[in-house]
Amino acid sequence: MTRNKRIIILVTTIFCGALALTAVRAHDVPRVASGFVVHTLCSAAFVSGVDPDEVYAETMEAMPGVGLIAWALRYNVDCEAKQVTATLFGGGQSRAVYREGLGCYVVQGEEAANVLLPPAGSEPQRALLPEIAGPAPVEPANPDLKRALDRAFAEPEQPPFRHTTAVVVVKDGLVVAERYAPGYRIDTPILGYSATKSVTSALTGILVRQGKLDVNQPAPVATWQNSGDPRHVITVDHLLRHTSGLAMGSSLNASLASALAPVNRMKYIERDMAGFAESADLETAPGSAWNYHDGNYVILSRLIRDAAGGRAADVLRFARRELFEPLGMRSVTLEFDPVGTPEGSSQMLASARDWARFGLLYLNDGVVGGRRILPEGWVGYSASLTPNAWVGMGAGFWTNLGDSWGSRFRTSLGMPHDAFYASGTFGQYVIIVPFERLVVVRLGTSGNRYDIDGVSRLVADVIAATGGKGHVAAGN
Repeated sequence: MTRNKRIIILVTTIFCGALALTAVRAHDVPRVASGFVVHTLCSAAFVSGVDPDEVYAETMEAMPGVGLIAWALRYNVDCEAKQVTATLFGGGQSRAVYREGLGCYVVQGEEAANVLLPPAGSEPQRALLPEIAGPAPVEPANPDLKRALDRAFAEPEQPPFRHTTAVVVVKDGLVVAERYAPGYRIDTPILGYSATKSVTSALTGILVRQGKLDVNQPAPVATWQNSGDPRHVITVDHLLRHTSGLAMGSSLNASLASALAPVNRMKYIERDMAGFAESADLETAPGSAWNYHDGNYVILSRLIRDAAGGRAADVLRFARRELFEPLGMRSVTLEFDPVGTPEGSSQMLASARDWARFGLLYLNDGVVGGRRILPEGWVGYSASLTPNAWVGMGAGFWTNLGDSWGSRFRTSLGMPHDAFYASGTFGQYVIIVPFERLVVVRLGTSGNRYDIDGVSRLVADVIAATGGKGHVAAGN
């Protein structure tokens, strides 16, 4: 295809989208696209420590339609300044900057000041979760388990490719198999994308246990408190379940067309993400419809920040003390927007083992080392099906519980009926299977429905290889 034909197709795509979503949103596309690129590559280069060029190539491949503009994207990774800049068509420039202990953020106007300073160093508390593995990757002793990993990393002859970066299998609290792609190690922090939402849900649950939030009460958003504002009835539960009704577009798919959604203006153009989300109008009555978008979890992130003390440093102290350190999660980076609110919809990086430790908290009903981290009943609440969520989603987790199209589809692929999981775009999964006492972590950069077919098969293979009775859990 010639360059001129590409430009014609691109312009047609944006024009058609603009007719439906207004020309103003189409105007945002260059900065949204370049903002996504700089944030992703900054985190890859300076937090994960992996090859940003490889991450760029795999990410572009996994996003439908982006090939139409990839040739016009230009980026530069400045290792000395620890920043990444990018442009689209020579304009729409974005810049992401790394800050020690805080990861990366997209600079909007002036760089963040003291609001983003990390807390003073302190000795971490002793982990309550027993060690799940030794210092070296765990080779599967079972040949069937080895074959399961082989299949998880195998690539098809033709795209879309899977680009699996890490798999960790935990059975009865211990790692029984794990594998990493070249360039990744057991302590490499890997971006979870929307699996971050499940961590935000957990932090929300901790505040519920502490009596600082109530899922059934209106969310304490200052700008919604006027009784004449129809948003004042939005509850914490509505935010957790994506039923707030806020008009932000959708975050369900990563593609070129998604650059037109207001939620992506929030993520890559707005300085105060939560403030932008809180100002959105209602498109449906709160609680009446399901619409998955990152604005819900950015608002929850602001509530967590305010309850923790109001600053980024307070959020870090809270998250470490109440969640990460008890679980022994030592390779975690939470990223923030320029005003110090955690970007709790998609920007947490953690090692594959740390993601597995997080899964174990939910496998063990929110208790670790005899200490209750999550409120009693919170795990069941998180995994309970949200009405009208056809994909099968609970309160911060995707779920096979209940009757949904998503559950029926996944169980047809081999994933048990009792499974629920954290999920991030491009194929990040932390899957909890209570009946099997199993946690399976799969991370990568995959197109083709984020390799849900492959990860479902992985879970089924692991259950079979570990002598499980997945057919009983699946109700067959």
